Amino acid sequence: MTEISALPLVELIGPSPRTLLHRRLWGHKGLVISVALLTLIGLVALLAPVLTPYDPYAQDLGRRLIPPVWYQKGTWVHWLGTDNLGRDYLSRVLYGARISLLIGASVMAISGLIGTTLGLAAGYFGGRVDAFVMFTTTVRLAMPLILVALAVVATVGGSLWVVVLVLGLLKWDRFAVVMRAATQQVRGLEYVAAAECVGASTHRIILGEILPNVLPHLIVVATIEAASAILLEAALSFLGLGVQPPLPSWGLMIAEGKVYMFFSFWLIAIPGTALAILVLAINMLGDGIRDVTAPGGGRA
Repeated sequence: MTEISALPLVELIGPSPRTLLHRRLWGHKGLVISVALLTLIGLVALLAPVLTPYDPYAQDLGRRLIPPVWYQKGTWVHWLGTDNLGRDYLSRVLYGARISLLIGASVMAISGLIGTTLGLAAGYFGGRVDAFVMFTTTVRLAMPLILVALAVVATVGGSLWVVVLVLGLLKWDRFAVVMRAATQQVRGLEYVAAAECVGASTHRIILGEILPNVLPHLIVVATIEAASAILLEAALSFLGLGVQPPLPSWGLMIAEGKVYMFFSFWLIAIPGTALAILVLAINMLGDGIRDVTAPGGGRA
């Protein structure tokens, strides 16, 4: 008994939940790598004017199709070479990161707001509200996303904000389904019943009790939808119905370089690699958050 009482109090009660969470975060290699990659891409996008001295829109036909520096005819003046109009490719790749991150974040915010609101309402109220939300979600799922997006953008006209708005209004269904299921799971728990017994308002219960406890599910879905939105924008831009020239969208850069793919392969490989790394990092972030927030999680 004296030996037990002599132990420090911390050893008796164990590490705090915050300490355990920190251990899980730093112990998950995939999560750490994804955060490092996204931080690097975000800094590169933010500091693009500082990192390159060239205007991404400036054309110089006398310097067109210069290969990257690792090719024999490459030059350190243009590290990643130039495109078919003589524009510095490094500058366009760095500025293209801004567009991809902006589209991913904007679409995630719009679709997340719509889907989360519908999912919380359906899961909490049930009954006719749930039936209406599920009917609306079923109608949305019956619509082929890429074809509807192509039709709307072709009708309205392609631009950055048209693509953001169209994708944001079409990609809310996964948020609604996941948030509905998660809300139904916590709806009948003790802390929600206690809040109802003390007379808390519906607004207070949903935002103060339910939403914080389903937040991990929301974050995982948000990362998946952000990555999907970036790929869809690249596909629309590749087809000529997304971001319009001269904006340096990675999908548009791949479309512009496909004509030269057998002679200047880097025009496709460089933006394609950047796009793949960004989407991979976002998906790894979502997987890492899922693993860390799950009971007993935290392994790589």
